[in-house]
Amino acid sequence: MLILSEILIQNHQLTLYKELIDVIKKRANEGEVFFDIDVKPPFLDTPENWEEDLEIQFTSAR
Repeated sequence: MLILSEILIQNHQLTLYKELIDVIKKRANEGEVFFDIDVKPPFLDTPENWEEDLEIQFTSAR
């Protein structure tokens, strides 16, 4: 299971929401099936609809 807080901890060098999206897509393509959105991304460029967007990005990458 892919957990957003773990992605953020493991990739503490991320500074942009776009970079987070790239990591999520990569992990989805590597075979992750489930995605748990447990925290809000701390980036200044995080969109208002970030939860829906992250889910869409994850499911569209598989």
